[in-house]
Amino acid sequence: MEVFTARTGRACFMAAALLTSAAAGAAAPDGLTLREAIAAALADNPELSAFAFELRAAQAREQQAGLRPAPELSIEAENFAGSGETRAFDAAETTLALSQVLELGGKRGARLDAARAGSGAVETERQAAQLDVLAEVTRRFIAVARAQERLALARSATALGERTVEASQRRVDAAKSPHAELDRAHIALDRYRLDEQAATADLDTARKQLAAMWGSSQPVVDGRAFGAVRAELFALPAADDFDALVGRLAANPDFLRFASDARLRDAELRLATTLRRPDLTLAAGLRRFESSDDQAFVASLSLPLFSGRRADGTIAEAQANRGRVDAQRRAAEVRAQATLYELHRQLTRAIAEAGTLADDIRPRAAEALQETEYAYTRGRYSYLELVDAQREYLAVQAALIEAAASAHLLRAEIERLTRSPLSAPAP
Repeated sequence: MEVFTARTGRACFMAAALLTSAAAGAAAPDGLTLREAIAAALADNPELSAFAFELRAAQAREQQAGLRPAPELSIEAENFAGSGETRAFDAAETTLALSQVLELGGKRGARLDAARAGSGAVETERQAAQLDVLAEVTRRFIAVARAQERLALARSATALGERTVEASQRRVDAAKSPHAELDRAHIALDRYRLDEQAATADLDTARKQLAAMWGSSQPVVDGRAFGAVRAELFALPAADDFDALVGRLAANPDFLRFASDARLRDAELRLATTLRRPDLTLAAGLRRFESSDDQAFVASLSLPLFSGRRADGTIAEAQANRGRVDAQRRAAEVRAQATLYELHRQLTRAIAEAGTLADDIRPRAAEALQETEYAYTRGRYSYLELVDAQREYLAVQAALIEAAASAHLLRAEIERLTRSPLSAPAP
């Protein structure tokens, strides 16, 4: 088992349960490694590609937030097109003015901080999405490995069925068993072959679902088809100490998202607070008097009234949003710890179950089957006893596959939750 770390930008993600053999560090011509699958997904996953546009949009919002208010050019005409002396433009007064809003209270800086915090939130979302993709790639990789083992088991069952048919044929030919026994052996063989066909179809589906993680409709990666994945499904993962895992929760992007959101809400609160101080509008221009053909400078200063009172609602909203982030984080921490505890218990149980099946039950079932087959060929055991031994052996094998796959999947879920690798098992 090996550990692979995929680093993109500032984000560092750990792929769970690498299910690859010790020599699987490089690309393999006869099978797909998890390393290759992760690299393909990070490069071409359709969902991740959308974040490039979101980041660009966030950067554009930063640029826009840093702009100062634009100056305004105005022209005003008075005392024209009236009656008497104001007919036509003889008594008209025309004013050409330039005005500028002066932002006070640090509004521009607060606005820029809010935009930057928004960009940070998008980056955190991207990191969380990358981690989700890595976790899903790992799940689907494990699903392919499990489907491969199921197909291998189905082929073993077919081989058992064929041997049983041959043994039954010899017993029927020797008049030691009725022909019905041979018919039942053929029926069992046909069912094993149907199971093998279903397992083949399931494997094909699992491979295509894995390839979909990098946007391919066929099991192809880097221009080449992959038939199998290189995996050691029965190399069981380890379960780390629960308290140590709890300490790693804070590094998860799901919780970093709350920290990023808190920074954004703090920036919004500072921006709302700046609204208490009104902005000044300065204007200066030139006025022309048509009646006397004279000119004069004009200037003005305007200040909105009651700005502090009008900002109270915006500030109260920003404060409520900031408090909501803290409440949501506390609730998420409680849920995450409860989920982590359940996953850790399930992982421990799955490892113990798979270990017992592999080290104790499977060897006994294999030995019992071998002895039963030997006794059956010599007429000491009946067909039903042989079938029971075969079913028991196949059931143990199937249970081992499920327990081992479950252990790897649970480890992947824990690594997704803690954003860090567990201890690799000893080689």
